[in-house]
Amino acid sequence: MEDAGPVISSVLVKPVSADCNLSCTYCFYLPKSSLYPETKIHRMSDEVLMSLIVQILTLSNNKKVSFCWQGGEPTLAGIDFYRKALHYQSIFSARFQVVENSIQTNGVLIDDKWASFLSTYGFLVGLSLDGPKDIHDYYRKRRGGLGSYEDVIKCIEILRRFGVEFNILTVVNNLNVKDPKGLYKFMMNMGLKHLQFIPCVERDSGGGVAYYSVTPEDYGRFLCEVFDEWFNGGYPGAYVRDFEEILMSYVFGDTPSCIFGRRCGRYIVIEYNGDVYPCDFYVDRKWLLGNIVEDSIEDIIANEKFLEFIFIKDRLTEKCRDCNWLKYCNGGCPKHWEIKDYSENYFCKSYKMFFEHAHDKFLKLKSVVERRMSSLMLRYIGKGSISRGS
Repeated sequence: MEDAGPVISSVLVKPVSADCNLSCTYCFYLPKSSLYPETKIHRMSDEVLMSLIVQILTLSNNKKVSFCWQGGEPTLAGIDFYRKALHYQSIFSARFQVVENSIQTNGVLIDDKWASFLSTYGFLVGLSLDGPKDIHDYYRKRRGGLGSYEDVIKCIEILRRFGVEFNILTVVNNLNVKDPKGLYKFMMNMGLKHLQFIPCVERDSGGGVAYYSVTPEDYGRFLCEVFDEWFNGGYPGAYVRDFEEILMSYVFGDTPSCIFGRRCGRYIVIEYNGDVYPCDFYVDRKWLLGNIVEDSIEDIIANEKFLEFIFIKDRLTEKCRDCNWLKYCNGGCPKHWEIKDYSENYFCKSYKMFFEHAHDKFLKLKSVVERRMSSLMLRYIGKGSISRGS
């Protein structure tokens, strides 16, 4: 096992915990509110906000530090909360640091005022959209039962008008998984070309797989068909996060993806009260690492639990050593191993189907990328030679 200590340059912040203005059927985070029953409404205090920003910026020696604001629905915290966060970032960041902010939203509260703010301060927006109206509204409903599709479409129009950079996050469920090409073409026809697809699989109250989850077979077919649309004869016309990050693995031997990367623990999660967890999927008492107000960030990431979490894939993938695709999938997300009681990843069949289908095309794309890298390097060296000779 190679030794790799924690390196944190990205933090996922839950300023309102699991509070949300929607009631999506498949939401995995909504039940997390039971961890904090002391109050019905959860909002991050100024003390916690300042502490997390100071400590994350002080901890990181990286030139780039990323804050991802998520929920629940993080816009419930209000614009003034984020103005305060930006103020603290400007005060406590080092001169060499570039601080990036992103926010994952359902779009319901985004209006001109929000869009102006997001545009002015360069927030990247992740917007949830599951497909056409009938598909999106089936699971993504307001608390009164109405769908949220029209809110998302309005949000897209506003973000575009104000020049806000945004991408689309789609939860792949038992409905939209059935028509991969149709879903992809819907996004393309809407001009949405920065996409992320997240497969939905959760347990139901009886311990089985919830009805809205995707099956491994369906998800495998989904990946293959969407990949073919994306590949586009070797000229991808859109950014699909998983495919782009897997391609990085083909070219560089590893990927920034926490799902397909060699290690977990690439970021930490900070709840509204300062509690720290190793991952969005592992916000439970078993994996509580500490509290950002009560403990130093150095002690938190040195916690034995965190080190155990970082290397969790090494233990799980002992069962996968003879698999041809291990170096590309790296066992997938550990959370998906839980569904099958750690005998294998729930999506193992999906990934095998996908890599068998896409491998040769990834190799072609790898060759294109490497040629372009070589060309850029030669141009750089050539400019350097001219400079030295002049």
